[in-house]
Order: sequence, then structure tokens, then C-alpha cells
Amino acid sequence: MRSKELSMQVKGVIIKLSRQKKHARNCYSIRSGKINSVVHPEKERKKERKKERKKESTGELSNAKRPGRPRKTAVVDDRRIISMMKRNLFTTAIQVNNTLQEVSVSISKSTIKRRLHESRYRGYTARCKPLMSLKNRKARLDFAKKHLKKPGQFWKNILWTDETKINLYQNDGKRKVWRRRGEAPDPKHTTSSVKHGGGSVMVWACMAASGTGTLVCIDDVTQDRSSPMNSEVFRHTLSAQIQENAAKLIGRRFIIQTDNDPKHTAKATQEFIKAKSGIFLNGQVSHLILTQLSSISLVED
Repeated sequence: MRSKELSMQVKGVIIKLSRQKKHARNCYSIRSGKINSVVHPEKERKKERKKERKKESTGELSNAKRPGRPRKTAVVDDRRIISMMKRNLFTTAIQVNNTLQEVSVSISKSTIKRRLHESRYRGYTARCKPLMSLKNRKARLDFAKKHLKKPGQFWKNILWTDETKINLYQNDGKRKVWRRRGEAPDPKHTTSSVKHGGGSVMVWACMAASGTGTLVCIDDVTQDRSSPMNSEVFRHTLSAQIQENAAKLIGRRFIIQTDNDPKHTAKATQEFIKAKSGIFLNGQVSHLILTQLSSISLVED
């Protein structure tokens, strides 16, 4: 076990008493601001002579910087760890450790993590994003380049629409809480749940640069008040709400924006758009990369 280092004041007292040819048992140490007499073992005599020789040779008594524990990995091993991580960013420390053991390098998982931290790599939870094909990526990029320099008036003519589910009881997502170890069952650190999630309401709404439109409860649209949001309900909502909200928020010429939900891109919905093109739809469809949406241009009569 590494011994405690002495202060400069204590070292000075030891050197002074040693030069006076006094015995080690007469040396003093400083504790709590007071000088108290202590009896040193025989090995303290060797320490006294060592400190005195150091004073004579270097002229100072300060402790030299200790090298610490030797590094367990060589430069080649560090590069191998970083290389394995870069080839597969989802590689775990255990997998890296198993690979290193095959080349006779035995280190712990903590050492592997420290080497990655030294290269400014940290472990995070991967964010889940929608799977996109190369075709979709190219289409979105082309649309972004095409609309990059659109004037502000263009975006003011867009009517944004979408549906969402509102939980009646509480948010069904995960929540984090600050607590100490062993306090998990405490009611203060838990969230409650009810049967069937407490119920929810599906609503449809729209908005534009000038403000928000009507909030429509889907249960009020359907006859049995329990049908899910499908292509039929969407078409009914579109026919009943688009013209009224567009006239209030934008005017005669506008563009409705919907996402790529299956009920929006269904064949029945597309045929409905073409059939209504002479009334308020012209059936033009494009893609917006920034919001992952597809747009339908509308012109009100």
C-alpha cells in the first residue's frame, strides 16, 4: 500500500533534526497545526538519510511526479480498439475484449471504454428513424434543392394537416426519475397505469402561417363513433373541412400538406383527389424532405 506523502514543513523538521545528529525517535511531525512528538520505527532513519541526500543533490524537498500504474495497452492495441469500433459502431466492449484476447491482449471492459473516451467516443442510445430507401432519399433531396429558395409567400399558402392521438389518462411514453439506489418501489418514483391505457381520442387538425384551423374529433365524424381513422374517414374529413379552413386561413389559392400515411396514399384517396380536382383539388403530389410529408395542391373555387 502506498504510504502518505509528508508535507514540506514536516520534511524541513526532519532535515533539521537529522543535521543536529538527533535520534529518529526525537523527530517531530505536524498534525492539526501542532507539533507532536512521535516515535518512528527503524525504517524512518533510512527515509531521513534519503531526504537529506535529495536535499544536497537537488536543493529541494518537493516530491517528484509519480509515474502511476503502467498503461495496460500499447499504441497498436489502442488503434485496434478504435478500428474495431469504427468498422461497427454497435460493437460492445465485451465483443472488443473477446477479439483482443484472440491476439493475447487481456484487458478489462473499463480499459476499453477509457480508450474510446480518450478518442472522444461515448456510448449513447441509438435514435430510431424511419427506414428510407435510396429512391426516397434521392426524391427528398431533389425536392429540397428545388424548394430551397422558395419565397416566403409560397410557404404562407400551405395548409398543414395531420392526425394525432391524445391520451385521456397520461402519456404512454417512458419517463425518467431521479432516485437513489433501492428506492425504485417508492410511489414517489413510479408512474401509475390503468386498464386499456385509460382511453384515447383521435383528432384531425390543420394550420397555416396565419393561425390554426378547426380541431375535429374523429369519433364525431364516424357514424358508430368507434371506427378507426382510415381512408374513408380521411376523405370525409377532407371534404368537410378543407374549403372552410383554407378560406379562413389562406384564401382562394392554397396547398394542402399531408404525410405519407397509408390512408393518405391509398388508391381510394388518390381517386378521390382526381375526382375533386374540378372542385378544389388538382391532384398534384410532391414530397417535402424536411418534414417527411407529401403535398397535394388545392385551388378553391
